[in-house]
Amino acid sequence: MSLFVNGAATSPPDDPRVSLLDFLREGLHLAGTKKGCNQGACGACTVLVDGERILSCLAFAVQYDGRQIVTIEGLGHADDLHPLQAAFIEHDGFQCGYCTPGQICSAIGMVSEAQRGVPSHVSNDLTAHVTLTREELQERMSGNLCRCGAHNGIIDAIQDSIAKKLAP
Repeated sequence: MSLFVNGAATSPPDDPRVSLLDFLREGLHLAGTKKGCNQGACGACTVLVDGERILSCLAFAVQYDGRQIVTIEGLGHADDLHPLQAAFIEHDGFQCGYCTPGQICSAIGMVSEAQRGVPSHVSNDLTAHVTLTREELQERMSGNLCRCGAHNGIIDAIQDSIAKKLAP
């Protein structure tokens, strides 16, 4: 049994009750994924598993045997930022930065959902191509809380770096 975290194989924790969040932070020392509410309500712990966003505080690490897990550390580096990381800087999409890793991972997963045609609560036509308007982005990112009030910069960063690629 092994997990693949940011492209590297690793053994799961010995205790099957360890959350994926605690395994990443304490077992692998990947501090980018944040522990916010630890109840799945804030989105600070969002990571990507096989390209889909999940709340790592609500998942057991052992559930992800053989799966590809990507944390903020796996998206880019200081000298080679992911386009969304660069956009967050350009658009002031963070203040304290605590929620930023979860916001970025969530946005990447959200765009993948939109590309697959997954509707949101505000989608008017459930069978239509998803257009990521500002309202759609706000709804789709509503599970990620920012306590500092950088929501406008976050949405601007997403629109600038990712959502434009999906425009019809």
